[in-house]
Parts: sequence; structure tokens; C-alpha cells
Amino acid sequence: MKRKILTIAAIIFLSQQVFSQDSYLKVEAKDSLKVYPGGTKYEVKTFPQKFKAKKPKNVIVMIGDGMGVAQVFAALTANGGNLYLDNFKHVGFAKTASSDNYITDSAAGGTALSTGQKTYNGAIGVNTDTVAIKTILEMAEEKGLATGLVSTSAITHATPASYIAHQGSRGSYEDIAADFLKTDIDVFIGGGYNHFAQRKDGRDLTRDLQHNGYQVLRDMDEISKVKSGKLAGLIADEHNEVYPNRKMDLPLSTETALNILSQNKKGFFIMIEGSQIDWGGHANNTIYIVNETLDFDRAVGKALEFAAKDSETLIIVTADHETGGMAVVGGDMKSGMVKGAYTTGGHSAIMVPVFSYGPGAENFTGIMENTDIPKNIMKLLGL
Repeated sequence: MKRKILTIAAIIFLSQQVFSQDSYLKVEAKDSLKVYPGGTKYEVKTFPQKFKAKKPKNVIVMIGDGMGVAQVFAALTANGGNLYLDNFKHVGFAKTASSDNYITDSAAGGTALSTGQKTYNGAIGVNTDTVAIKTILEMAEEKGLATGLVSTSAITHATPASYIAHQGSRGSYEDIAADFLKTDIDVFIGGGYNHFAQRKDGRDLTRDLQHNGYQVLRDMDEISKVKSGKLAGLIADEHNEVYPNRKMDLPLSTETALNILSQNKKGFFIMIEGSQIDWGGHANNTIYIVNETLDFDRAVGKALEFAAKDSETLIIVTADHETGGMAVVGGDMKSGMVKGAYTTGGHSAIMVPVFSYGPGAENFTGIMENTDIPKNIMKLLGL
């Protein structure tokens, strides 16, 4: 027992050293960035609520990292009072605490959402004894479903990693990249190229991916043209840039991944993450938060377009935790101006929203544990 405690303590300590290297945690908050002045608005479509069956063939999980109710309402205000999220008629709330902390990090939060089990902060796809837990993506793969991951961070970062890797520390980026080769995931798009190709061990995992049949691409235009086969889209060396400067297009990446995965007649499972809502929260930067949440909502719109046409697809939109302790203290629906205030530069412990659309959506309402989300999905897919 003592050895177990010391091991976990060492892992957490090492993880914290890695966290300190992430620049998005170091951004200084400036009062001038706490007001989003308003910007270009986009039209929001309304989609039908009729579906073919009570259970889904496909499941799309969309995680707005760090996205609480305040972040959603800030984006709604900025877009003149409407978001694609308006289409989600089933709404609930998820509690987010990890096994060892009232306030979770993205690794433990992601693992809870991917496995249905609570674990310690910093853990990637492992339990409190650092033993690997099978993820919902791996279960779907075993059943013959197509699988995918999309993220505006490095694809090896905590949230996407939690669906495909098994490591004691979220900072083990190169080990996480190697774990991708242990799966048969069909599509993944994000940053993190260096974790595959510029490694301390000298291996070039992109060659291994190509040997396994993947198209390894680094350009968004080329990625968007892929219609079939296996795809590894590694657009940035590390993390993708801030919206709108990044080369990765999240709505287009979402559309591309769904088009490829939908060719599997048995169905598919995919997790799509808007990573940098969280980073805007760490920076207490309302402009950053609003831009990233709107970008994420447009990706939700692409998922809705697919699901409404397909009518066999369940979409779950939620968060791993809230970041910044954000409050909306001023705004104007007409101009889109939003003023934010913050209680922390870290994560908060508050419940996060859970939006669901499609067959089985009624299973995701009320107050629930974050672990209930994957458990209910597993039941619906018969995993």
C-alpha cells in the first residue's frame, strides 16, 4: 500500500513538472481581454427531432474542454442569442470530481468520460492502481465499429489521449503516441506531429502508421479531400494555434472524419474536442473563450447536419470540467458584447452541462456523474 501511494505521488509530481511547460497555463490575465466586443455572427439552423430507432448506430461525443454554462452563455450572447446547441432538447448536468480531488484535471476527467471509472488527476486511461482500463473507443473497435478522434490540441494531449492510451502520467506524450499504434483507430486529426516523428527514442511512428495503411497528412486542404481509408492528420508540431490563426479547421475536420467513418456499415464512435476553451479560461481571457466556444459550436453544427440526415446518430456534447470560474457580468445580445469575470486561473469544481440529440438522448438528463455518460453510451451501443 505504501509503495502504491509513493508511486502515484511520484507520477503526480512528474506530471506537474510537465504541466508547467504548457504555455497556455502561463498566460497573464489582462483586463482588456475580459470583454469580447462583438464580432461576426453566423446563422444557426434548426434540425428535425425525428429518428429511426430508440438506440443509435453511431455515437459522436463532443467535449468542450473547460466549458461550463457561463462559457456557453457567453458564446450564445456573442452570436446574438442563438447557438447550434439550441437544437439539443435533452439537457443535464455532470459532476466532475476525480478520485483524489474535488477539482479534476483533464486527464482524470477524460478518463472518466472514456471508461466510466473515476481515477486520479494526471491519469490517462488507467485506474487508481495505474492498471489500464478499456475505453469506450476500444470497445467500439472490438465490436467492429469505425473509430475516430479529433482535437484542436495535440492529439496526444490529455482528453483525446484518455480515449486511446494507457499511461500513468498525462505528460508521457511520446508513450501516448506509441499507444496509437496498438489500436486500429480509423481517423485522428489534431496536433502533436513531433510526438510521433521527432522522438527521444529516434523512432518515426509516422512510418509505422503508413505501414499500417494510414494516410499521414499535415495540410488541412489535403486532409479535407480524404474520403475513405485510414487517416492520421497531424497538422501542428505540438498544439494547434489559437482560433482563428490555426491551420486546423475544427468544423471541417469534424465533417471530414464523419464522412470517412460513416462508410462503416456497422456504425462508428468518435470523440471531438474543442480543447482551447479551457486555455482561454486559464488565461481569464473572454475573447479567447468566446472565439473557441463559437468555433466548437460550429463543429457541433456539422455533427448535427450529419445526424439529422442520418437519423441513427446520437450526439453528446459536454465538458470534462469548467475552467476559470467564469461569470458573465455584462453583455448585449444585439451587439454581441460579453464581459467576463473570473474566480481562478485554474479549474473549478462546478457541474458541467450535458446536451444530447438523437436516439437515446433521453438517457442523459438530470444530475449525473460524469462516469454515467460512457456507461449509458455503452448500453445503447451494446458494448
